Formats: sequence, structure tokens, C-alpha cells
Amino acid sequence: MSNTSLESRVAAIRKQPLPTHVAVVPDGNGRWAVQRGLPRIAGHRAGVETLKRIVRFAGRLDIKYFTVYAFSTENWRRPREEVDGLWWLLTHFLESGLCEIVENRTRLKVIGVRQNLSRSIIEAIERAEKESAAGDQMTLVIALNYGGRADIVTAAQGIAREVQRGCLHIDDIDEVLFSDFLQTKGLPEPDIIIRSSGELRISNFLLWESAYSEFVVSPVLWPDFDESEFASCIEQFQARDRRYGGTR
Repeated sequence: MSNTSLESRVAAIRKQPLPTHVAVVPDGNGRWAVQRGLPRIAGHRAGVETLKRIVRFAGRLDIKYFTVYAFSTENWRRPREEVDGLWWLLTHFLESGLCEIVENRTRLKVIGVRQNLSRSIIEAIERAEKESAAGDQMTLVIALNYGGRADIVTAAQGIAREVQRGCLHIDDIDEVLFSDFLQTKGLPEPDIIIRSSGELRISNFLLWESAYSEFVVSPVLWPDFDESEFASCIEQFQARDRRYGGTR
């Protein structure tokens, strides 16, 4: 697609109601590499470059919150070499991309369990969050070592402790209070969840938060996912009739 054609689509998209929060499951990196006779880590490396481009493009569309599922709690089951390579790439992204993140006035937030990560990774996360804290144009949320079920369980445990201490009464517990115990506290629920590579599952991603998210599945493998494909996903979202269980 020519730049002129894409620009006209961008202009049209911006005239319609935009999603406030876009979440992405960037699937297909490994398959992309295997199809080309490359090691799987080459696909993940290409996927990181795709992520950079799509985040920039989302900023052009005035998307305020962008969440990416970078590493799930289940990804530890992959071969050790691939896992080590993934963490190197993710750490490199946090360190090398920090200047651009700050310059674009993007705030970085990382969700997921940190306790079992290496000290160097935790330090890279904390440094990136601290140095980008003043960003007011977009919030980029990276889900690292994240699992939706684990987050719900941790929230339930936190509420139980507060009840046990006498700081909360059982009747105080409602959906709003429960949400405040999740790692996504303070973030709007995703309006749209995009999954690449044609897979039709949620994979333990934002289980509580996605109750009324619109799902868009792209057949494109993530390394080949470009600005035009992202625009198509947003256009599909804008064509949906969101009723939240009610009627028009």
C-alpha cells in the first residue's frame, strides 16, 4: 500500500471514534522463522522490530493505551535457548528503546510477576518505568511473565488479607474493588484485543479486563504485521456495534 493511501486511511480512522486502549497478542514469530529456515529467535527479533513500528503508528492514531503480551507465565515451557533469547531481546528493547519512548512522551508500565526474574531484568524494568514516568501521550504496557489467572488469584489473596486484617468487610467486595487489586489498576479495560497469526484463543491474557473487549484476529504472522494491517483491525473495531450486553 502506498504512503498516500495509508495516510488517507489514517485521516478517515481519526474521524471516527477511536479505541482508547488497544491490546495485542503478537503471535507467529516462531512459525515465521521456521518457514524461512531460520532459528525461532530470528522470528522473535523480527517481531520486536514490528512492535516498535506498530507502537509508533498507534501513537499517530492517538491511541492512548497500548498493551502487548510479550511473555506469558506459560512461555517458560519453551526450550531454554529460546527463553534465554527472548529475555535478552526484551531487556534490549527496554534499554535501547528507552530514549525513543521518553522522547515520544510515552509512559512505560510493566505488568507480570517479577520475583523470579533476574536482578538485571528487574533493574532494566524499574529504570525504564522511572525514566518514562512523565510521559503523557501514550501508556505502553508490556506484559512480562504475566498470566491472567495468576493475577486474579493474587488479587483474591490480597482482598482476603485485607478482610482478615479487618480493613475490609466482605460486603465491600465488588467489581470495582476487585479491579483495584489487579496489576492493571488505573488502566482502562482494552476496547480491542488484536491477535495475529490466525489463532483463535485468548491464551490467559487479561482475562478479567477483556470481559467486553472486541476481538479482532488477523491471519498475518506478527513479523509481517504492518501499519496497513493494524489500520484494518482498527477499522473493523470502528464498524462494530458495542452494546455491552444491552440493546440499542
